[in-house]
Amino acid sequence: MIDRTTKLRWRRKYRLRRRQVEGYSQQAEEHLDRHFFRRLNKITTVRRFVASWISLFALLIFISIAQTYGLSNYYQTVKPAPGGEYNEGIVGTYTTSNPIYAVSDVDTSISKLIFPGLFKYNQNDQLVGDLAQTFASDSRGLNYTVILKDNLKWQDGKPITAQDIVFTYQTIQNPDVGSPLFNNWRGVKVTAINGNTVQFSLPSPLSSFPYSMTNGIVPYHILSSIPPNQLRTAPFNTISPIGSGPFKMSAVDVLGNTPSNYQQQIGLNANPLYYGGKPKLVRFIENAFNNQAQMLASFEKGVLNGMAGLISIPGSLQKDSSVYSYNIPVTAEVMVFFNTQQPPLSDTKVRQALVEATNESSIISQLGYPVIPSRSPLLPFQYGFNPNVLQLPTNVVVANQTLDADGWKLGVNGLRYKAGQPLSFSMYIQDDSEFNTVASSLKAQWRKIGANVQILPQQSSDIQTSIESKSYDSILYGISIGVDPDVFTYWDSSQALPNSIPGLNLSQYKNKTVDLSLEQGRTRTDPTLRAAKYQPFLQQWRNDAPALALYQPRYLYVTRGILYGFDTTMLNSGSDRFANVNNWEIREVRTTN
Repeated sequence: MIDRTTKLRWRRKYRLRRRQVEGYSQQAEEHLDRHFFRRLNKITTVRRFVASWISLFALLIFISIAQTYGLSNYYQTVKPAPGGEYNEGIVGTYTTSNPIYAVSDVDTSISKLIFPGLFKYNQNDQLVGDLAQTFASDSRGLNYTVILKDNLKWQDGKPITAQDIVFTYQTIQNPDVGSPLFNNWRGVKVTAINGNTVQFSLPSPLSSFPYSMTNGIVPYHILSSIPPNQLRTAPFNTISPIGSGPFKMSAVDVLGNTPSNYQQQIGLNANPLYYGGKPKLVRFIENAFNNQAQMLASFEKGVLNGMAGLISIPGSLQKDSSVYSYNIPVTAEVMVFFNTQQPPLSDTKVRQALVEATNESSIISQLGYPVIPSRSPLLPFQYGFNPNVLQLPTNVVVANQTLDADGWKLGVNGLRYKAGQPLSFSMYIQDDSEFNTVASSLKAQWRKIGANVQILPQQSSDIQTSIESKSYDSILYGISIGVDPDVFTYWDSSQALPNSIPGLNLSQYKNKTVDLSLEQGRTRTDPTLRAAKYQPFLQQWRNDAPALALYQPRYLYVTRGILYGFDTTMLNSGSDRFANVNNWEIREVRTTN
C-alpha cells in the first residue's frame, strides 16, 4: 500500500514534468514562429539565390564540356578511312561489260571497273602501264613489245599471261565477233613471245599506236570455248564477267516496271586479287537511270553518293553545302563542222566570214561554267600545236568585207544574197541545254553579218544517223582528240569517202597538203619531227576554215560529301574517271594529331 508521502512526491514530479513539456512546447512554437513563419516572406529571395547558384554550376559544367570538345577537335583531324559502299548514278542502259563490245557510257563504266587494259590514262591524262610493265618500239615504229607485270591474276585466281593478250586482240580482229574495235586492229599481228611478253607488228608506222592499247583484256581460259558468232550473247558479258580489275561483278538488279521508274543496279565487290591492292571501298554500285530527272531525284533523297555525266548542276543543289562538283577538262573539242561539199558552205570565203564573225569568249561566258577555249584542231599540250597558227581571229568588220568581196550582197531584210540565193543553211545539234545555248548565240552572231542559220535539235541516236549519212549543212558536235596529236581520222580526205571507216571527217574536207602533213606526222616517232610535219596542216586548216573551233568541254562529276582520292585533273573519256578508283574513300574518322 502506497503511503501519502509517496503519492505527494509522484504528484510533484508529474506537475514538474508537465510544466517542462509546456515549456518545451512554448519554446518550439516560438522557434517555429521566429525561424519559419516570420521568414516565409523571404522565400522568394532564397529561391532566387539558390537558382542563381544552380545556374552558375550548370554554366560552368557546360563551359567545361564545350572547352573539352573544342580542344578535342583542335587536337584531332578528320581523315578518310577504308570501307563503305559507293553508289554512283549515270543515265543510260547496261547491256554489256565486255570491253570488246562496250560503247555506251554505262557499259564502258562497268567495263573499266572490271577489265583493265595494257595501258590506261592516269589522273593527269597521261598514258601509263596498267597490266603492262614496260613497252618498247623499234626504230621504224613497226614493232611494239609489251612486257606484263608480275603475278597478275584473274578474279577467279587464274594467272594472266601473254596468251590472254593475244586472244583478246585476235578476237577483236575476227569479223564474226562483230566488235566496234575491229577497224582499229586490222592488219596488226599480235604474237606471244613468251609467257609475259607480247609483240605487236604493224603494217605501217603509227606513232599513236600505244594509245590504242587501252581497251580491256578478256580471259582466254573462259571465252576460248565460245564460238565467235555467239560471243555477243554470252552470259559472261552481263551477269558473270571475270576480269582482273579493282571490282568484280556481284549482282545485276532491275527496279521499276515502267519507263518512268525503270532502273538498273549493277553491284560490284572489291577484288582482293587486284594487282594494285584491294580497293578501299568495300562495294561499288552503278545505278543506271532512264533519264536525268530520275537520277537527280535519287541523289536528292540521299540514295546516291555521286552522279556522272551531268550537263550542269540543277538549281536545287547549287546552294547545298554538302554537294561537291568537279569540273574536269576533257581532251576533246566542241566545233561547228561546215559541210564543205554542200553550198553555201562549199564557198571558202563564206566559211572564213563565219569564223571571223564568231566571238568565242561571248559564247563561253553564256554557258555559266568553266571550259577551255579552243582555236585550233590541236590542243595546246599536243606535239605540233602552234600558238601563232590559230583559226582566223574575231573581226566582224573584216567578216563583212570578206562577204562583200565574194559577191554576197545585203538585202533589205538584212540577209545576204548571191546569184539570187540567200546566205542560209541549217545546223544540226544535240538537243541539250549546253548545245542549245551555243547554237542560239551563234545564230545571233552570224545574223549580224547577214547569214541565217536554222537550228535543228536532234536526239543522240538521230545525231549519229546524221553523221553516218552526212546529211547536214553544218553540225555542232564534240569530238575526242585524245592525248596524241594524230587527228588523221577527222581531217584526212580518205575519211570523207562514202565507204570510209570510221568516216569521221565531219566537214567532208579534202586537201592534198593536209593529207600529206597528217600522214607524215602520224608515221614519225621523233616528237620534234612530228611537230614540224603538222605545221602545213595547221596553216592550211586556218586558211580553208573547214570548221569553227569553240572550246574544250568539261566533264561534270557531282558528289554528296568529299570523295577522297578523286583528284583527276583531265580526262580522255568519261570512264577514265576510274583511273584510281581503288583509292577512293568516303568514310571519315577523327584521329589525334
